[in-house]
Amino acid sequence: YYTNIPGSCNFETQDQEWTTACGLTQDTTDDFDWNITNSAVTGQADPDTDHTPGKGQSFLYVNSSVQKEGNRARITTTKFFPASTGVCRVRFWFWMFASRQTGVLKVYTVGEHGMDLLMWSSSRNEENKW
Repeated sequence: YYTNIPGSCNFETQDQEWTTACGLTQDTTDDFDWNITNSAVTGQADPDTDHTPGKGQSFLYVNSSVQKEGNRARITTTKFFPASTGVCRVRFWFWMFASRQTGVLKVYTVGEHGMDLLMWSSSRNEENKW
């Protein structure tokens, strides 16, 4: 469900209802999808809870261990956020365990004419924390 900050979501929803509850949608043209979980997914280095200790347990994840290089999992917002000067910020938490299958996490915004603009990317998080 949403918190008091517009556009935010902690993914504490039933099953796969996070897409509706959080105002997100799976890209139908990608190669695999994001899912929601509330515990470790694969391996020993996955988080067993979300980034808010004591307040929530669910988070989105992709399991890249069975994917091929170049495959994409993509979600987009279903709401438009108007442009602003120093007011609108993209804020999120992530956990990436560096392994042979680890890909690149990228965050884009869509520009005025519909062009994807890369805002941030990371290929790994070596600290094994949110």
